[in-house]
Amino acid sequence: MAIFISGNAEDTLSFGERYAKTLTAGDTVVLSGEMGAGKTVFCKGVAKGLGIDCEVLSPTYAYMNDYEGKLYHFDCYRLSCGEQAEALGLTDYFYAGGICLIEWAQNIASVLPEKVKNVSIEKLSGNERRIIYE
Repeated sequence: MAIFISGNAEDTLSFGERYAKTLTAGDTVVLSGEMGAGKTVFCKGVAKGLGIDCEVLSPTYAYMNDYEGKLYHFDCYRLSCGEQAEALGLTDYFYAGGICLIEWAQNIASVLPEKVKNVSIEKLSGNERRIIYE
């Protein structure tokens, strides 16, 4: 595990962009952090690092946004179990060859791939964040 201290949203975005360089197709990254911690900002940085130019939005109501088949950004906040994710076809994307970033993954823990990477974003004071990652 490693730690990065972000001073603001721009730092979090830049960190996400650098973190993207450590990922390979098929990786699943579980993102944790309270609402407003910066998970979606981090995802925007990962998308930029993967060369994705379109706008990255939180998939809260869509459950998952597909960015060019390279990046799948999940928000499982409104799901209560892994079976719901399976019924919606979300688990198919774990094996589709892109990188999966999953917010609120604890809600679907029973269906996550066996091997995942973890990124935790914690609010510190003001705009500062502690990002713990592997």
